[in-house]
Amino acid sequence: MVYLLRLKTKLQHLIMAETKAHLLYVEDDESLSFVTRDNLELNGYDVTYCEDGKVAMNIIESGRKFDLCILDVMLPEVDGFTLAQEIRKRDEQVPIIFLTAKSMKQDKIHGLTIGADDYMTKPFSIEELLLKVDIFLRRTKYTNILKSNTPISIGNYTFDYKNLDLSLGDGSETLTQKEADLLKLLNEHRNEVTKRSYILESIWGKDDYFLGRSLDVFISRLRKYLKDDERIKIENIHGVGFKFRVDE
Repeated sequence: MVYLLRLKTKLQHLIMAETKAHLLYVEDDESLSFVTRDNLELNGYDVTYCEDGKVAMNIIESGRKFDLCILDVMLPEVDGFTLAQEIRKRDEQVPIIFLTAKSMKQDKIHGLTIGADDYMTKPFSIEELLLKVDIFLRRTKYTNILKSNTPISIGNYTFDYKNLDLSLGDGSETLTQKEADLLKLLNEHRNEVTKRSYILESIWGKDDYFLGRSLDVFISRLRKYLKDDERIKIENIHGVGFKFRVDE
């Protein structure tokens, strides 16, 4: 009876989904991967599963595109951090979630700063993972819809959000998706104090210590990119957030 109900639920998802999100899931724990993949598929996702990093790397290098990637960190052959870096070379926007037994702060910070969107420590809740997958997929879809076709001026710079381009004179910098999202959000609140919690919730989906450290890294990058116009400052408001100041 339980089997029939699960089968019915899976068929309903298949019928209702016009276009299923395609996920890459890399995990070498056989039992965990079976449960996780089963739950993802029951919730209507198309899952490409790999049991080691080398197989996943071959798929990534083949050019296949995914809507979201779930990566274990400790993998045979090629680790999850290396996979994430390779994915980011090809796609700056696809959400990446790390699943790992590691709980060291430096590991979490490293994972987030190389481009991951979130980091879940084992054992984790399947319900929480499904919620995060849903949130990140909806946010990515929303970002694609809202991308502006019109470049804007920030001081002497020209910011083309759609094409992830920040230019000044003959020089230009190609931003990552998160760098562009952060610059766009700060500029929308130009000359106002923007709270850290608001930034983290808007771009990363939650406010916690590790994501806060990642935010600091991204702020440093934007300051570097914008350093050639002295009228532009990203001020740190201690204990509150940041003020993106553009003096006219």
